[in-house]
Amino acid sequence: MSGHSKWNNIQGRKNAQDAKRGKIFQKISREIYMAAKAGGPDPSINPALRLMVDKAKSADMPNDNVDRAIKKATSAGEGEHYDEITYEGYGPGGVAILVHTLTDNRNRTATNVRVAFTRNGGNLGETGTVNYMFDRKGYIAIEREGLTVDEDTMFEDVLEAGAEDMEILPEVFEIYTAPEDFVSVRDQLEADGFTLAQAELTMVPQTTVQLEADQQEKLDRLVEKLEDDDDVSEVYTSAE
Repeated sequence: MSGHSKWNNIQGRKNAQDAKRGKIFQKISREIYMAAKAGGPDPSINPALRLMVDKAKSADMPNDNVDRAIKKATSAGEGEHYDEITYEGYGPGGVAILVHTLTDNRNRTATNVRVAFTRNGGNLGETGTVNYMFDRKGYIAIEREGLTVDEDTMFEDVLEAGAEDMEILPEVFEIYTAPEDFVSVRDQLEADGFTLAQAELTMVPQTTVQLEADQQEKLDRLVEKLEDDDDVSEVYTSAE
């Protein structure tokens, strides 16, 4: 994972996302709805729903919003239907980009994603264009401020919890897990007394691209445009 700090990317976009909190809640509600529709309304026996509920909590989404989405999914009738579609392409400087969407209108979403790429220095590719450049991983960040544990001990604790790797940054410990181990590692670290600043399933690039300042600005605009779309759930890039 060396060379890629997901934490820096998270912090860099946090203020912009805070300003769009209502839209974020709407997207998470849709994901909760889909998880509950597929696996039932009980997070204790529906792992996908539990992850979405945890995501809602991390975003400070009100419990009422969560409950409404679950109730809507489990009420009588067919309800709404959403398709999960991933778009792949390249951004400024040759950065690989994955766009995960959840949509009830494939044509609308495809058009909006294509326009966002075209108008912001990107090129939308075919399925399989860049997906192989990313690995599905569990990601956990623990801020170092206030911690009394040293780096070696922290690394031992992380491995004992079942994680695959840990990156050491000045501000945080970045912990990576296999997707299937994410929940157990997260729960174990919390049981060990650690406060998690971030915990999610994500896509991690196998290699990263370093951009010039103007290229980074163009990429930021492209990612922002994609994230503004109601149908877009997540955007991943291979930028450092």
